Amino acid sequence: MSVKDFLPALEASLNDNSFVKLSLGNYKGAEASLKNIYVRKISIKGTEKLSFTYNYKTRDIVKNHDPEKALAEIQKQLGHGFNAATLLTTKFDLKLEKGKLTKTEPSQTELPSLDHDRKKKRLVETEGKFYLYALNVTDDKGNILKNAQDKYRQIDKYVEILGGLIEKIPKGTLHSVVDMGAGKGYLTFALHDYLTNTLNLKLKVTGVEMRPDLVRLCNGIARDSNLANLEFVDGTIQKYDATGASILIALHACNTATDDAIYKGITAKADLIVVAPCCHQEIRPQINPPAMLRDILKHGVMLERTAETITDGLRSLLLERSGYATKLFEFVSTEHTPKNNMLVGTRLKKPSDPEPFQRQIDEIKSLYGIREHHLEELLTKEMQTAVGRL
Repeated sequence: MSVKDFLPALEASLNDNSFVKLSLGNYKGAEASLKNIYVRKISIKGTEKLSFTYNYKTRDIVKNHDPEKALAEIQKQLGHGFNAATLLTTKFDLKLEKGKLTKTEPSQTELPSLDHDRKKKRLVETEGKFYLYALNVTDDKGNILKNAQDKYRQIDKYVEILGGLIEKIPKGTLHSVVDMGAGKGYLTFALHDYLTNTLNLKLKVTGVEMRPDLVRLCNGIARDSNLANLEFVDGTIQKYDATGASILIALHACNTATDDAIYKGITAKADLIVVAPCCHQEIRPQINPPAMLRDILKHGVMLERTAETITDGLRSLLLERSGYATKLFEFVSTEHTPKNNMLVGTRLKKPSDPEPFQRQIDEIKSLYGIREHHLEELLTKEMQTAVGRL
């Protein structure tokens, strides 16, 4: 028995209404970041469909298909990269692996709900959270307001990512969190809530914001919510003293303010630095395209994307040169915000040799004719000052 036997069993389970769910795994295909596909039955306006969740390393994509098209899609995926499949029905479980089928007793004998809008797991709970009500994210009963749905999803996704990163750091080493450019404090409040009530960490959380009216607003909400170890201070990223910060966050700090935030995190020896860069303006006017790319980068949109890639790529290399392991990834869909890359630096116990990273930095700058990068300038001045103290 093989794939050709698996598909009829799947189709039969759909026809006799015994289908529970399907998963495809052990992917070896061309899409490097694709991991799994999960399939379940749903009902949309009274019509049954199969909902496919394509699980990538940094995001999920959901597509709904009619049964006939769904079967064709499953057959296609099993022939183009997926080497394992598990079908659960109310009559039996069927596992396909290495071209062989294994049939066992059903692990689930009841059909799941077909509710398309079933409640998703939330990391940021809304019930009884005054700060969400005060920030106009929910009503007084904890229901998310219609015009705040996107904002809530962003907040919950931020906390999901940050929570996963923070959980990997030994608890005894964490003391404080600094959120640079906190704005109205959506993330600052939610992260404090998650750290305190989910992870049971009593960390001091500080939101830094240059607009005094927002600082007053957020401190008032924190006071009215009886939130301990949370405060908002009036200041800029450039001037704020981040000494002692265990975690430094700067989301959508404009242009070189992201470099200032990374610099503050590096000099504070923060265990975790998390930034979402925005408004990449420094590198673009400096770029002098190499001859082989001149007719590509003459287009403004291509030059802009290249400038963003180079800017954030150099930031990543400079973090690695400074003793951090880095990840750069997309953290929310572009339908919510066009600036959706997140750069994460995790401080290494044993830093790598900085020389290979510096060579790459120099080669990239030389290739594109880049004279300076703000973060590199800040770190160079810091190094010179440190040498001068000796």
